[in-house]
Amino acid sequence: MFWFENDIRALENLAEKEDSKGKHIFYGSSSIRLWDALASDFPMAEPLNLGFSGFTLAACAWYFHRMVLPFQPKSIVLYGGDNDLGEERHPEEVFLFFQQLVTLVRKNIGTIPIAFIAIKPSRVRWNINERIIYTNEIIKKEIEIENPGLFFIDIYQKMLNEHNYPETEYYLENGLHLSRKGYEVWRDEILKYEKELFVE
Repeated sequence: MFWFENDIRALENLAEKEDSKGKHIFYGSSSIRLWDALASDFPMAEPLNLGFSGFTLAACAWYFHRMVLPFQPKSIVLYGGDNDLGEERHPEEVFLFFQQLVTLVRKNIGTIPIAFIAIKPSRVRWNINERIIYTNEIIKKEIEIENPGLFFIDIYQKMLNEHNYPETEYYLENGLHLSRKGYEVWRDEILKYEKELFVE
């Protein structure tokens, strides 16, 4: 994962600034990084964008001590797993990376709220859609049964059209990344948990 090193170092420099600490962070892959309207979508949270292109849930856990811990966040909204499955990791592996990250947060920061955004469907990765569905199912079950303080943001079905295929207007032309309308779907689903996630 050395290819992330320059970006990680830049974030470490940012973490040294007092005004970057104690915020609500959005953490994960390019679906987070490309969320240009994050601040205006969640003005009550003053969110900090910690998204990286190509980031996997494995990387999210691996870099936790350097990317998340220095910021001492009030809550974490997490998106990952998409790239892990795209790299042919199994759903069970992705589930274990999720568990590992939650354990790191609980051990090092405490019982802050953590929201996991369901892995989105996409035309580009439709060939692994069954794995995406299964990964979402096992993570959702873990959250609902075992872990108070965790929230599952179920955007998957919202991203499909009447034919149960990814809705074109929610994606950019590449069929993978989100359009503004796609981000509006995510925003609305996350805001259903506003009181639980964005507490001061």
